Amino acid sequence: MTPADRDAEIVPLLANGWSMVEGRDAIHKTFVFWNFIDAFGFMTRTAIWAEKWNHHPEWSNVYKTVDVVLTTHDCDGLSALDAKLAHKMDQLAG
Repeated sequence: MTPADRDAEIVPLLANGWSMVEGRDAIHKTFVFWNFIDAFGFMTRTAIWAEKWNHHPEWSNVYKTVDVVLTTHDCDGLSALDAKLAHKMDQLAG
């Protein structure tokens, strides 16, 4: 991503709870839901979009918490796909 792309795509995500991952060109967010079913449902809805866009998150789930890291391995850093998926995840977590 160019600096201008980064400003346009990543800065709004940082204002919405995403953070840069130390030592990597990646973003992270922890989503906390009411219970395991809500967390798993979020992961399922996200998985449908991730598969459709062929862009898959690094994530883990413990009970009602889902930790997500987004980066694009093909380009060794953040890409527009990461921003797109992050925005979709924020929408799905609603």
